[in-house]
Amino acid sequence: MKIRKAVFPAAGLGTRLLPATKSQPKEMLPLVDKPVIQYVIEEAMASGIDHIIIVTGRGKNAIEDHFDVSYELERILESRGKTDLLEQVQAISKMVSIAYVRQKEALGLGHAILVAKPLVGNEPFAVLLGDDIIDAEVPCTQQMISVFEKHQSSVLATQIVEGPDISRYGVIKGQAVSDEFSGRTYRVEDLVEKPAFSEAPSNLAIIGRYILTPEIFEVLERTGADKGGEIQLTNGLRLLREKQPLHAYRFEGKRYDAGDKLGFLKATVEFALKRSDLGSDFADYLRQLRF
Repeated sequence: MKIRKAVFPAAGLGTRLLPATKSQPKEMLPLVDKPVIQYVIEEAMASGIDHIIIVTGRGKNAIEDHFDVSYELERILESRGKTDLLEQVQAISKMVSIAYVRQKEALGLGHAILVAKPLVGNEPFAVLLGDDIIDAEVPCTQQMISVFEKHQSSVLATQIVEGPDISRYGVIKGQAVSDEFSGRTYRVEDLVEKPAFSEAPSNLAIIGRYILTPEIFEVLERTGADKGGEIQLTNGLRLLREKQPLHAYRFEGKRYDAGDKLGFLKATVEFALKRSDLGSDFADYLRQLRF
């Protein structure tokens, strides 16, 4: 089946970026001149997805406003002859079909996905986390869709993380699969959420891209909450693996953790340097800095 829908969990509090996220959603923080969530939605669109489901919560109205029509702003830009800016603003509201569903309490990633069940229906779908910005020649989601079409199973995106930092992630135990994806595919044998460095089953960390089969919903409904009262997707995936094969894919591209202050700064600098209208002048400015 074709992957047509993508779920974007966006109800989290963004505590790692406080105080900036006290009064605005972390998904709306700008990387150069576009909010973080727009980069991720553009990745989904470039991967052939045409239905976006955003899971929101209290204080997230700015996300809906951003992708809605802004009549007053458009009239002002038109009256002032700022046609380039007008086209940019209009393009945002015409990007893709977006539906919103409310997660009344932030009860974990698994719960956020479960909230989207009525809008997803009985078909495979993608999940993209706005914290993870991935710069890749072929969009990460498109790479994963290709793996799904080959193996017809849920697929997790992974990257190599060396050293103690592996304890910040969900980690897979798996066996490499021989296929056309350059040795980047693994058959998942187990998943561990944030293991101690000495107990990590591998150096393959799960990051914020997933292709999931609809069976995940029934599994998440049976997944108990953890000690913090949250339904973790990793625990649901462990149950799903008992019913059907589960694969992981080590994607090609560079990932930025935009939910972390240092990661956000790195992404801002590197995305600015890539811009044809900013990169050269910005690089000159950086060369002048003294540390």
